[in-house]
Amino acid sequence: MTAIAVTIAGSDSSGGAGIQADLKTYGALGVYGASVITALTAQNTRGVTAIHDVPADFIAAQLDAVFTDLDIGAVKIGMLSKVAAIEAVAAGLMRHDAKKSTKNIVLDPVMVATSGDRLLAVEAIAALRRALIPRALVVTPNLHEAAALTDLPLARNEAEMEAQARQILSLRPRAVLIKGGHGDGAESVDLLVSATEVIRLAAPRINTRNTHGTGCTLSSAIAAGLAKGLDLVAAARAAKVYVTAAIAAADKIKVGHGHGPLNHFYQFWSSL
Repeated sequence: MTAIAVTIAGSDSSGGAGIQADLKTYGALGVYGASVITALTAQNTRGVTAIHDVPADFIAAQLDAVFTDLDIGAVKIGMLSKVAAIEAVAAGLMRHDAKKSTKNIVLDPVMVATSGDRLLAVEAIAALRRALIPRALVVTPNLHEAAALTDLPLARNEAEMEAQARQILSLRPRAVLIKGGHGDGAESVDLLVSATEVIRLAAPRINTRNTHGTGCTLSSAIAAGLAKGLDLVAAARAAKVYVTAAIAAADKIKVGHGHGPLNHFYQFWSSL
């Protein structure tokens, strides 16, 4: 049976992040990808110049079309810029609550692009906490997003990362993966925290500007693993390996003049 995952996220016109990064990740990992587009961005490797929000009723229509036909194994949720979009997605998932995919929800609380442009309205953070975080199998904030969700200063070490993860756990997701890619040190450390365990996922920190779409890619790689039947810990470990390899090979492709994208095709490039 074909493993299928859906991405519910915004479109990046430059192809480096959002649904484009998610669908590339699904394809690279052998998963069929479907999509529900929540916003269009005029974006390139230098920044976001405009955002056009998809109407909530059309988000709902896309979601219903996908879920009533495809046997979806996992859901990745990314950019939801407005309260109306968050509520439309939450209501849609509730309508299809009997499906197995709604038990495998990876929520990436996208708030700010790599370029620094804000992608989530401030007033939407409360809606995210209330309507979607409790439905998630895992929430995957980076350091800045974790600080925003907890109203705490930016975590400076792993102890503070774990403390923020536990505060997010109080919102009732089953697990939290705090991504440490924006931190310092020789290692890039992510912490996967649940009520019963803390899993440390570490890789050597790679010196490159080409990190556009890293967070999207990690969360969609986790969703791909879940769709293929892996448990959360195994899916997170595999996703960390994939993202690290994609970053390491990022300089093999030359795209744009800012923060370039990851190399989702590093396996192809390495064979040349």
